[in-house]
Amino acid sequence: MQNNNMLSIDTIHKIDSPALVIFPGRVRQNIRLAIAMLDDVSRLRPHVKTNKSPDATRMMIGEGIHKFKCATIAEAEMLGQCGAKDVLLAYQPIGPKLQRFIQLVQQYPGTIYSCLTDHPDAADEQATAFAAAGLVVPVFIDLNLGMNRTGIAPDKALALYQRCAELPGIHPVGLQAYDGHLRHPDIADRTMACDAVYAGVEILRGKIVAAGFADPVIVAGGSPTYPIHARRAGVECSPGTFIYWDKGYGDLCPEQALVPAAYLMTRIISLPDAEHLCLDLGHKSVAAENPLHQRVFFENAQELTPVGQSEEHLVVYAGAGHTYRVGDVLWGVPFHICPTVALYERATTVENEAVSGEWMAVARDRKLSI
Repeated sequence: MQNNNMLSIDTIHKIDSPALVIFPGRVRQNIRLAIAMLDDVSRLRPHVKTNKSPDATRMMIGEGIHKFKCATIAEAEMLGQCGAKDVLLAYQPIGPKLQRFIQLVQQYPGTIYSCLTDHPDAADEQATAFAAAGLVVPVFIDLNLGMNRTGIAPDKALALYQRCAELPGIHPVGLQAYDGHLRHPDIADRTMACDAVYAGVEILRGKIVAAGFADPVIVAGGSPTYPIHARRAGVECSPGTFIYWDKGYGDLCPEQALVPAAYLMTRIISLPDAEHLCLDLGHKSVAAENPLHQRVFFENAQELTPVGQSEEHLVVYAGAGHTYRVGDVLWGVPFHICPTVALYERATTVENEAVSGEWMAVARDRKLSI
């Protein structure tokens, strides 16, 4: 049934739809919850792929977070512009991206930039390019813990670590242990699976130290395994979705007390028949990689069932006798907030039940100035 009291905004008529609407108060609440899960805020290295926003980044910096992780050169440059002290490009830059990364390091000397490597050929290319530019760049060995996307198996990574230490231009400092494939809905099962794959990381860590290197920095996990890695002494944790949260992780990780802070506002634009509604929320307005029923959840209209979507329209089944009218506003929580944010160049902010401004998602672009 309808719940018209949900997220009431007295200036709602000023917001065109579809719109991404962010509630900064909830964002701050999520940031503080994430910090509270750790013994030291310096162990929190948020991934900015979710928010892509200078405003969100500055809010995190204001709460004492100074280490960040990102996936693109644009995100890395946005962090440099915000004055972030320590930025890990969680990507292996090669080819033109490597040259852009070098420009980035040179343009923002106040930020310590590092990157990933997972193969001798990539390490050689990086080392040659960095040395030619007069740089020595910290690198993290990217470990494959089962995602089978990038990375090297932990039991084969020591030789690569040693090779990186011998090359000019790069300096191995740590390991990235991303386990995004661990998505067990039960936290006990998730913890067991996480501990099992992390055991290989600990073995590798011991071998690195035994070989005479400094204890490597370990950057581990994402949002689902954040509570697990948060209990490991010294490990840096890198959740990203936590800042805005979404329906997907809300269902998967009920043990986390995070709240949705970014909503999709949509309007009913047509009543095609007595049982269906058409909303202005098409493929271009919400991440569409999931099945139709797992793209958006309407908090103030939970009985609606999506039945069809195109570029600018979403048709939902409301049933006979519904009371919805053209112009009614619906509030949706995306199942996957990260690619949804990337569909919007700006988000409307709401504070004290009124529109307060805009947050620009500047790092959704592939290029800022570099």
